[in-house]
Amino acid sequence: MREEALLNALQPQMVEWRRYLHRHPELSYHEEKTSRFIAGKLNELGLEVTTRVGGGHGVLAILKGGKPGKTVALRADMDALPIQDEKGCEYSSEVDGVMHACGHDGHTSTLLAVATYFCQRRQDVQGEIRFIFQPAEEVCPGGARGMIEAGVLQGVDVIYGVHLWTPFEAGTAASAPGPLMAAADEFFIDIMGKGGHGGMPHVTVDSVVAGAALVMQLQSIVSRTVDPLKPAVVTIGTIQGGSAQNVIAESCRITGTVRTFDEETRELIRGRIEDISHMTARTYGAEAKIDYLMGYPPLVNDEEETGRFFREAPSVFGADQVSQCDKIMPAEDFSYYLQEIPGCFMFVGAGNPDIQAIYPHHHPRFDFDETAMLSAAKLLVTMTQSFQGWE
Repeated sequence: MREEALLNALQPQMVEWRRYLHRHPELSYHEEKTSRFIAGKLNELGLEVTTRVGGGHGVLAILKGGKPGKTVALRADMDALPIQDEKGCEYSSEVDGVMHACGHDGHTSTLLAVATYFCQRRQDVQGEIRFIFQPAEEVCPGGARGMIEAGVLQGVDVIYGVHLWTPFEAGTAASAPGPLMAAADEFFIDIMGKGGHGGMPHVTVDSVVAGAALVMQLQSIVSRTVDPLKPAVVTIGTIQGGSAQNVIAESCRITGTVRTFDEETRELIRGRIEDISHMTARTYGAEAKIDYLMGYPPLVNDEEETGRFFREAPSVFGADQVSQCDKIMPAEDFSYYLQEIPGCFMFVGAGNPDIQAIYPHHHPRFDFDETAMLSAAKLLVTMTQSFQGWE
């Protein structure tokens, strides 16, 4: 197949791009050099390129085909994480304390290859293709909303995105219709008591005791409030209070995260956290202040476009290598795009124990099988051509 040969020829270039980006990672909202690198490659292709999209470092490239038709958007994220790279390979991060530990360097390189492929076949493109390189996926409020507000989806009929996913073996792909990835919310609870001497507790209000009781009370929300058929997680990540063994702490801080798949459950849990925090604090004579951050919404795939994935992906991976995956609790701000237009978010397997691509995402030794980028590129090309009705 012509398209397969063109994409196969781009594999070495994808690896080169990915390794450059891996050596030069940039944190969310600071992807200035990454943005310039991407824009430079896209300008070389002769695309219509816009930088600083969404008030940050977003990049949008537009390809108008040689034939009339529908408009497809393809998205890649490009930010790194505040993690020290511990791999020790020749392409390890050269930036202290920053690394691509989630595969965004691979997503960017994949989409650059897809843009190159479609430019080589510009006259065959039936409609328009928009290549969205989005900053700040890792940190709320995220970069997707800014890109949308800047108009990247205006006139777009459908959007696709892929995530290189090391929990799945290289050479496989998976997705699911409906809710696929969770909403991710955060809460910060400050318990205010009355400090004093550890030997005179009767004249104090112990914020640590109130905080400890609250931690246990919050554990009842999922088990006793949420419908057991609706997945949800309430996690207490930190509890901080006190400064010495003989001092009763004036204040105590509790922080955590909430993961849900539907708005009703999401709002229910928020309300219960706020109510239980106030009531528990008052029970111990203290006060509670709650700062609740609504993060990314659930990622909900379009039924029809997920059906397209299950029809088309076997031609790339083989029928026995494509599966419907379970819901997962990590979040993705691709969810915002799917709130606006139909689309599908897809996982492409990138794990390979033979090359130590076995560590979870956000791990200091995270790496992935670079052949997965070629698989991801073929999947995005196939989905695009299917939607536009290429002959």
